[in-house]
Amino acid sequence: MSASEDPASAPQTEDHQRDTIDALKEALARIEAGDSPSSFDPAEESAPVGSGSATAPASGSPAEPPLSLGTEAPDEGDERDRARNLVLRKLTGSAKSRHQLAEALREKEFSQEVITSVLDRLEEVQLIDDAAFARMWIRTRHETRGLGRSALRRELKDRGIAEETAEEALEQLSDADEASAARELIAKKMRGVTVPPGQDAAARKEREKHTRRLVSMLARRGHSPGAAFQLVREALDEHTAGGAGV
Repeated sequence: MSASEDPASAPQTEDHQRDTIDALKEALARIEAGDSPSSFDPAEESAPVGSGSATAPASGSPAEPPLSLGTEAPDEGDERDRARNLVLRKLTGSAKSRHQLAEALREKEFSQEVITSVLDRLEEVQLIDDAAFARMWIRTRHETRGLGRSALRRELKDRGIAEETAEEALEQLSDADEASAARELIAKKMRGVTVPPGQDAAARKEREKHTRRLVSMLARRGHSPGAAFQLVREALDEHTAGGAGV
């Protein structure tokens, strides 16, 4: 999976996508009618962010105002509806950050006023949640690609996630998690590779070649150079002692 891909994305049939959009609209309609939104975690299921069911409001809670107000001009209301529908379609494929959704709306030449209004409302009812998106992104990219903190931090920045939000989400990733992911990446690269034993010039040259390649690979995946060098050295020692291939 490339860095530009959404980890929660998955192919969907036209009927399934239509059903999902309808479900999102139904959930939003319940919220607009006064139901309170339920909390969600986009990594727990394949449905898009915010597609969970809503819970009933506390007794006496006032109903939320509708997204399209009756005082709006007809054209303005139509534009808001089209913008909201576009956002809901984007969310059927995968979780998206607010920045990504705003960019999609700008590409369709919606006004900034409409973009802000629609995204503010969907964020208010928790159909958009950058904190949840960041947590899901880190878990998925770390587990599937073995990415370290610096790479994950860059990817979240590219998707418009605020630095503070990104750092809070990165707290779920421990040093042990990062080291374990790095070891798995090294092991995959070393399968079938022979590292000659001994301390002669040819053996040292071969070992240095593998060290450079592995440390560079880990650096590209966002692992710190110091930790990467230590883990590579340990892996090469084990690999040499155990013979060719691991």
